[in-house]
Amino acid sequence: MKLLFDHNLSPRLVQRLADLFPESTHVSTIGLDQADDQTVWDYARCHDFIIATKDSDYNELLMLKGFPPKVIWIRRGNCSTSEIESILRSHEADIKTLTNDSCLGILTFY
Repeated sequence: MKLLFDHNLSPRLVQRLADLFPESTHVSTIGLDQADDQTVWDYARCHDFIIATKDSDYNELLMLKGFPPKVIWIRRGNCSTSEIESILRSHEADIKTLTNDSCLGILTFY
């Protein structure tokens, strides 16, 4: 399970979640921190990443284009990096299901 953390999530999540998602990265690490959503989408699709984001635009892209890539949409308002980490850790099994189920394209966490 490889997550691509969008610019609206902390780059620190890569290290903090490396035990669960060791091949993950952040858009800033790969030079996409200023890229538009479509460019990030295309990169994730070509490199087998699941996009982790707080941005509703990826839900819209998913509706228009289908998947892959798949999306984890975190719909919690202002929250800390620790809270995001906790959400993703507590839903590890759901994220595995998303990865393995060809009928699922998005997980939404509140």
